Amino acid sequence: MIPLCIPEVKGSEWEYIKDCLDTNWLSSVGSYVNKFEEDFAKYVKAKKAVVTMNGTAALELALRTLGIGKGDEVIVSSLTFISPVNTIKYVGAEPVFVDICKDTWVMDADKIEELITEKTKAILPVHIYGHPVDMDKIMELAKKYNLYVVEDATESLGSLYKGKATGTIGHIGCYSFNGNKLITTGAGGMLVTNNEKLGERAKYLSTQTKIVLENGAFYHEEIGYNFRMPNILAALGCAQLENIENYIEAKRDHAKLYNNLLKDVRGITLPTEKEGITNINWLYSIVVEDDYYLTRDELIIKLMESGVQSRPFFMAVHKMPPYRECKHGDMAVTNEVVEKGINLPSSVGLLYDDIRKICNIIKQVD
Repeated sequence: MIPLCIPEVKGSEWEYIKDCLDTNWLSSVGSYVNKFEEDFAKYVKAKKAVVTMNGTAALELALRTLGIGKGDEVIVSSLTFISPVNTIKYVGAEPVFVDICKDTWVMDADKIEELITEKTKAILPVHIYGHPVDMDKIMELAKKYNLYVVEDATESLGSLYKGKATGTIGHIGCYSFNGNKLITTGAGGMLVTNNEKLGERAKYLSTQTKIVLENGAFYHEEIGYNFRMPNILAALGCAQLENIENYIEAKRDHAKLYNNLLKDVRGITLPTEKEGITNINWLYSIVVEDDYYLTRDELIIKLMESGVQSRPFFMAVHKMPPYRECKHGDMAVTNEVVEKGINLPSSVGLLYDDIRKICNIIKQVD
């Protein structure tokens, strides 16, 4: 079986984890926590980074850091893993869904303004499958209407928007280190910001708002949250980050080969890379159009029968029971794309021969 997306471990992971075990620094206090935050901030060129237990925690922490809560509205895509939408509800706010662009599958920035009301407090762009949202337009709207921008970069680490790392353009950016992400800590996340006050606030909230008094007692001035990452997972993250450029190169090489082999297949729409964009293609994804000889789901079955794991695009969140009553614009593009999109194997360690096999199945070549 060729898996959809599995982690790559080929660096100092064992050495750093053994160091945690040997020194008995396993929990959320330890040198690797600080090192991972510092190394990650330096890599993406952000002033402050705060590790969390997962990407969802990073997103919730971002919203809480900005004071978003009951009575507020946050504009978000419906084509997304459900985490960013859930975190909006966690803090008591309401999601408002905006349609996507047909070529990039990310939120359509030109359709946001019509959804802004006096209750709107933030825009939450999701860089789905690795392609960045039009952040210039997003930040223009944020400035015009005095809104916050929280970037969900959980799938786009390694992608660039006009030379800047996704996650560093808005007020706060969030990443995930789940096992299928570009780099992994097994479970984990990161919040970054170029506003030092917001960074300090996020760290304070994420560590139970703990203040250590002179006598060693813990004092808490307000409600905090236990969003901390254990030292042993941070150690894994430090090792993974050391190889990130190799992983990015592999992902982009794989996408080029996929594109070259599938470019002439009738009825298959390939992922795009807009001008000024570097798309990491976290999951290499295609859209199965009506003139292809199989439906999307029939292709998934055919791939599985040939030993290839694939996955449909995320289902539209605005059609799921918890969110059917939420406000949204015209969702015609979202409704169409979610029924036709498919993610193909995208592991960093994917072999070229595996890609050729996958493409031959799609092209009906034995």
